[in-house]
Amino acid sequence: MPLTDEQLLVRMNEHMSPTSLLLGARLVQLDSKLGHVRMAFDAKQEFCNPMGNVQGGFVAAMLDEAASIAAFAHAQKRIGLPTLEFKVTFLSPARPGILYAEGRLLKFGNRTAFLEADLLDHEDRHLARMSATAMQIPMGTPTLVDRP
Repeated sequence: MPLTDEQLLVRMNEHMSPTSLLLGARLVQLDSKLGHVRMAFDAKQEFCNPMGNVQGGFVAAMLDEAASIAAFAHAQKRIGLPTLEFKVTFLSPARPGILYAEGRLLKFGNRTAFLEADLLDHEDRHLARMSATAMQIPMGTPTLVDRP
């Protein structure tokens, strides 16, 4: 029996990935049917470049986490979801502090998932957008690097 969105939100926050923990992530909202999530990230000063802006790799990681978690929430089962490709468009500099990422599942196919995410600051200014394609791997199935 599928979990309610409230149960899923609690469970997913209790079992964040090491990457999410590093990024100071917290899942604040989700709609599993639509495959939509909203996450808060603590963009630390240590994430910044010499200009004082959050370095683009951290921005991309936040977007990738939000998009992937949207797919996990929709799937409601343990799957691997390695990113095959993604594109990030940086619209405005991200500054340290709490940032929000809204991840969306666009299509959940048999083998691939098409994802999108936006990064916003505390005033809802649009900072970046990512589109991505990921491959679904049932948990327990060896990955390509694990196969002989």
